[in-house]
Amino acid sequence: MTTATVNPLVHGIFDPATWTVTYVVYEKSGSACAIIDSVLDYDPKSGRTSHHSADKVIEFVKANNLNVAWILETHAHADHLTAAPYLKQHLGGQTAIGDHISGVQKVFKGIFNMESSFKQDGSQFDHLFKDGESIGVGGLTGHTMYVPGHTPACVAYQFGDAVFVGDTMFMPDVGTARCDFPGGDAKTLYASTRKILSLPPATRLFMCHDYPPNGRPVNFETTVAEQKAKNIHVHDGITEAQFVEMRTKRDATLDMPVLILPAVQINIRAGELPPKEDNGISYAKIPLNAL
Repeated sequence: MTTATVNPLVHGIFDPATWTVTYVVYEKSGSACAIIDSVLDYDPKSGRTSHHSADKVIEFVKANNLNVAWILETHAHADHLTAAPYLKQHLGGQTAIGDHISGVQKVFKGIFNMESSFKQDGSQFDHLFKDGESIGVGGLTGHTMYVPGHTPACVAYQFGDAVFVGDTMFMPDVGTARCDFPGGDAKTLYASTRKILSLPPATRLFMCHDYPPNGRPVNFETTVAEQKAKNIHVHDGITEAQFVEMRTKRDATLDMPVLILPAVQINIRAGELPPKEDNGISYAKIPLNAL
């Protein structure tokens, strides 16, 4: 006798400053939950951090009497800072990311000339998930999917009929993520999108971001069927060669994300700030002419 797969409840919290969606994934009120891709508010003009977005997550978790099992990252984000340490402090849970994060750490330790004591083995996180590894969240059972291309360490998380795709793709009218960051690759991203789009048509797909064009309302949930029919970059019929040509040309026109320099060096530390210097202040580095 087999046990039916439990499909999760999903609550998305949209952060308009970074266009990022943080998800709380759970079975029911009073159950365990996972938090995916949280946001630490950061003012690039002053260098100040705050917790407005993360406090909304805390409010929802407490209002629904949820117990945090995992605080998950789909990748080391370049467009926002993670609030994982703050959430862990207030809610508990284990921080985790895909096990290819070590490769990203090695690249960016050099770019930022980080302190020699910074480890490049992912040990800043409580757990590193292998491709296909099971994730238990109370009555929910999920697993990781290795979906590189945007970065070499991107993963998606599937719980029942819901897949949290990170930056692998966006809503159908937005397309897919760029591939020109260190270690990114358009051919690899195309393969990752096909992996996701090979899932059953009714599978719910949850985006990490939404950048709504033409004034449409923010939306961050779609389906495999809708993406296959309508995604402007990877709908059915688009070949790998066509995608790589489009993505390469498009990426060459894009500016770097506003927060890439502070975000990446914090996020590869699992959200911890750099070690304080002798004046008691942490500093984010700005490498000149390096990217």
